[in-house]
Amino acid sequence: MFTGIITDVGEIASIEKSGDTKIKIKTAFDTSDIDIGASIACSGPCLTVVDKGEDWFAVEASDETLSCTNLNEWEVGTMVNLERALKLGDELGGHVVTGHVDAVIVLKNLEEINDSTKLTLSLPDDYAGFVAAKGSITLNGISLTVNEVGLDFFSVNIISHTKAHTTFRTLKIGQRINFEIDVLARYVARMTEVNNKND
Repeated sequence: MFTGIITDVGEIASIEKSGDTKIKIKTAFDTSDIDIGASIACSGPCLTVVDKGEDWFAVEASDETLSCTNLNEWEVGTMVNLERALKLGDELGGHVVTGHVDAVIVLKNLEEINDSTKLTLSLPDDYAGFVAAKGSITLNGISLTVNEVGLDFFSVNIISHTKAHTTFRTLKIGQRINFEIDVLARYVARMTEVNNKND
């Protein structure tokens, strides 16, 4: 489990495609206390550490992960939002994030408003019922609050700190972004579905 609070921005050092895809990521994390087999959220998806060095770790991504996320667009030099998995007693600064990407959505517009940036993003029909104003969503691993929801879009505001300390500092219109709905919204929707069937 994660919080959606980014603690490092890593850089793709190499990508090796043989069977599953092995991705080496440079990081400022202290890798001495990262165990092989540990989970790290990498711009959204939860990936497993399979190797490490003094200033890097490596993960493997299956074809399923590549097909359901924007990882298939990564290349050497791509910057990646990183968050290590929660430990018991850690501060829950964002919201509960699973690292399971629901969809890849598109950034439709960027608007600078004072020191903040308003992002308007596409909203797939299948997930429209899971996104609500003032609710939480995760974009490329970042926990954000929804401002506005329309029929086929929603918007969020990012403050200057978030922009400066995540990959959002290089966002461009048309960019594809990993999107995870709030796990609480998922369970509320499931409970509603079950209750409606039982009525």
